[in-house]
Amino acid sequence: MTQEQLESMQTGADHRRQALYLTLAQVPSGCVVSYGQLAALAGLGRAARWVGRTLSQLPEGSSLPWHRVIAASGRLSLASGTPSGEEQRARLRAEGILVNQDRVDIRRHGWRPMEHSG
Repeated sequence: MTQEQLESMQTGADHRRQALYLTLAQVPSGCVVSYGQLAALAGLGRAARWVGRTLSQLPEGSSLPWHRVIAASGRLSLASGTPSGEEQRARLRAEGILVNQDRVDIRRHGWRPMEHSG
């Protein structure tokens, strides 16, 4: 693989990451989005696992609302009792989102951009 090909791959990954971050930044307080929905809204197709992996690599103290991203079933993916899992639950509750048995009612709190856009 040439240096040019490597740089092109890196640029592609950077563009994907940027699209993800820009879309995630738009998820309003009090709403949640699934990994797959976030991928689709960011123009990344069916990249739910990539979204999860990328969000797990965010630097500590990131201002992105990573805590608003959950499984499509409404289940919280971060384990209860772990520092990140407890932080996610606390942040969601602070935004008025009811977390019951590690689940969020995605029908009630799910982000629907067309309804929230204006």
